[in-house]
Amino acid sequence: MTAGAFGISWLVRAAWGMPSAMGASISAIAPTAHGATTYRNRQFHNTEPSSQITGSPLELLYQLATQRNNGRPAGTIPLVTPALPEQAGDLAVAWYGHATCLIEVDGYRVLTDPVWSERVSPSPLVGPARLHPVPAPLSELPQLDAVLISHDHYDHLDRDTVTELVESQDCVFIVPVGIGAHLRHWAVPEHRIVELDWAASVSLSELKRDRGDGTDLVITCSEARHFSGRGLVRNTTLWASWSLTGPTRRVYFGGDTGYTKAFAQTGARLGPFDLTLLPIGAYDRHWPDVHMNPEEAVRAHADLCIGDPGHGLLVPIHWATFNLAFHGWSEPVRRLVEAAEAAGTRIAVPKPGERIDPMGLPPRDSWWEDVRQ
Repeated sequence: MTAGAFGISWLVRAAWGMPSAMGASISAIAPTAHGATTYRNRQFHNTEPSSQITGSPLELLYQLATQRNNGRPAGTIPLVTPALPEQAGDLAVAWYGHATCLIEVDGYRVLTDPVWSERVSPSPLVGPARLHPVPAPLSELPQLDAVLISHDHYDHLDRDTVTELVESQDCVFIVPVGIGAHLRHWAVPEHRIVELDWAASVSLSELKRDRGDGTDLVITCSEARHFSGRGLVRNTTLWASWSLTGPTRRVYFGGDTGYTKAFAQTGARLGPFDLTLLPIGAYDRHWPDVHMNPEEAVRAHADLCIGDPGHGLLVPIHWATFNLAFHGWSEPVRRLVEAAEAAGTRIAVPKPGERIDPMGLPPRDSWWEDVRQ
């Protein structure tokens, strides 16, 4: 094969499936967005002033050229095969990497931002690739009650994972306003899609997902500070965090967000939370409004626990799996440990695949120190 033919073949493979992976068109999304709380001028907006990128473009390009590999670990990231009970527990979480979490709360199982693909990109050959394998195949997941999506970025909403979940599960997909159009584009049945605006809730018993023992789980779309977009046009769909409220336990899934006063508001309305899953990675001085750093995550946990940093358990997410910023691979968790100790915040840092039960925490394991960088 000539060099030219090889190049054309590679381009074809790199572009294969991209239109479908990018999701629904703007015209398909817009009808569901009208009337949403922060939708105006054909875009969604944060309630606080927020910049996606700040600072000098030349400085950012220099960082990209010189620091883009900082987030790659020097060693192998250890994995744990998820040890899942036959019945969902009262409160537990198995972290599959990045923002993919299998939450157990009051007997329900909820999967967040499921991404099983090798790359977080519309292309199978171009874009950020995994730094570690997925701890277990998608087919080994137990029966789910719901899938939650925080927003439509590729590292949180993955077409191939969604289509496989449609085939292997019968659960509902609960998403922020506008993302339902992407799911419909990928042939998710209409009756399995629930779209919510900020502060809106849905009861799983109303969706006929009750466990048969009289318990219920209420899922609330909670305000986040971020942005959205799967192409050149941004903010055509809503972004969100999620609050899961059962009869005895409360869980907060942060998804992807900058620090916001909405944490304290959510804590006052729905907290205190027994478990918070908060992003700590992919931060940078060039985008301080849309990604929290570890110290802000500790502060957010206290807000969600109504000013009590010692209440509940903080489990960090959104780090270790994809290289999306310029900081070192282990920097987020090292900063988190220091900030949490200073604030009196209980944390647990699972290996990818490890299940954490807040009532029976294992001894502190600084496993990331063996991976380094």
